[in-house]
Amino acid sequence: MCALIREREHGTIKHLTVMLVTVFEIMLAKVLSMSLVVLLAAFLGLKVVVQGALQVPIEGSLLLFFFGALLTLFATTSIGIYMATVSKSMPQFGLLMMLILIPLQMLSGASTPRESMPEIIQNIMLIATTMHFVTLAQAILYRNAGLDVVWPSFLWLIAIATTFFYVSWKRFKNTIHTMA
Repeated sequence: MCALIREREHGTIKHLTVMLVTVFEIMLAKVLSMSLVVLLAAFLGLKVVVQGALQVPIEGSLLLFFFGALLTLFATTSIGIYMATVSKSMPQFGLLMMLILIPLQMLSGASTPRESMPEIIQNIMLIATTMHFVTLAQAILYRNAGLDVVWPSFLWLIAIATTFFYVSWKRFKNTIHTMA
C-alpha cells in the first residue's frame, strides 16, 4: 500500500500503464507478495520460536491456521490498497491507517474479550478482518478446532476480501486511467 502511494508520488506508476500487465495483475502481485512474506515470517515464528525455543505445543492444524491467515492477509491488503487509492499522499495514508487500524486492533478481541464489549461494537466488528482472524486463530491453535467450527470466520473473511478487492480494483483502475 505504501509502495502504491510512493509510486504515485514519484511518478513511477505511469510506467505500469505502458507495461503489458493489467490493473488486476498489479494488485494481485502486491497482495500475494505481501502475503507470502508475512506467512513465511508467521511459519518461522510458530516453528522456531513457539515450538522450538519455547517448546509450546500447538494443538490445531497449521494448514487450517495458515489458510485463515492467507485469507486475512488477502482481506487486509485489499483494505490497504483501498485506503491507498483514497489517500492523496503518504502522510494522509499514515493518518488514515491510525484512524482505522488502531481501533480495529483494539476491538479485535485479542486484547480484551469481545464479550466484554457493548453489543453494538460486537456487531460492528463483524466486518473487521482482525476480529475473525483472532477468533479462528485462537480456536485452531488453542482448542484444536476444525473447519466445522471456524467456517463462519472463513466465510466472513472471504466476503470481506472479495468485496474490498473488487472495490479497490475499480478505484485503482480509475486512478491509473486518470493519470495516464
